[in-house]
Amino acid sequence: MLYKVHTKQALPISRQEAWDFLSDPRNLERITPKDMGFKITSGGDKAMYPGQIIQYKVNPFPGFTTNWVTEIKQVDHLNFFIDSQLFGPYKLWHHEHFIHKIEGGVMMEDLVHYKLPLGFLGKMVHPYLVKPRLDEIFETRRKKMIELFGTIS
Repeated sequence: MLYKVHTKQALPISRQEAWDFLSDPRNLERITPKDMGFKITSGGDKAMYPGQIIQYKVNPFPGFTTNWVTEIKQVDHLNFFIDSQLFGPYKLWHHEHFIHKIEGGVMMEDLVHYKLPLGFLGKMVHPYLVKPRLDEIFETRRKKMIELFGTIS
């Protein structure tokens, strides 16, 4: 089964400010829940480009540490970028990041399609373990972005 996360957040910043922050892999650590132990281990020290490989170490759930390897698939400067998991905790992870200009700032939009491993077992744990954790991750990001940039009135 293919699952989806779709979030939007208005921010009172320019498209360039949003791009500079969101397209820098090092900022992921700043907006990810601390208990995930998120650390970039390689590939995050360059400006984003198609084909870029970024490796992370992450604890998505207590007692479970994994390596996560993503590839930047597409980049349209100031508008969007797409990353996909090459290796990690998901069977499929495809994440589209959009920056739309709106009155007073930008609309940051995330669209993630993902599939879990382990077949039936993955489907069983999704509503109790995976979905709540993803909701928490994106809610933490929303709150951190407000702390960093404020909100549109």
